Amino acid sequence: MGIDDKISNASEQAAGKVKEGAGRATGDERLESEGHKDQASANLKQAGEKIKDVFRS
Repeated sequence: MGIDDKISNASEQAAGKVKEGAGRATGDERLESEGHKDQASANLKQAGEKIKDVFRS
């Protein structure tokens, strides 16, 4: 996994946490669910990169 991929995935996950927290604080269910979706997407990308790393080794 390249360092740029790690940074990208981490920033996407952090943005998702911020969206989720903002949605929860304001009662905006749509924003909260977008935050969950962003976090799940980042986690999935990170898992895919780890699998690629295993096969490269």
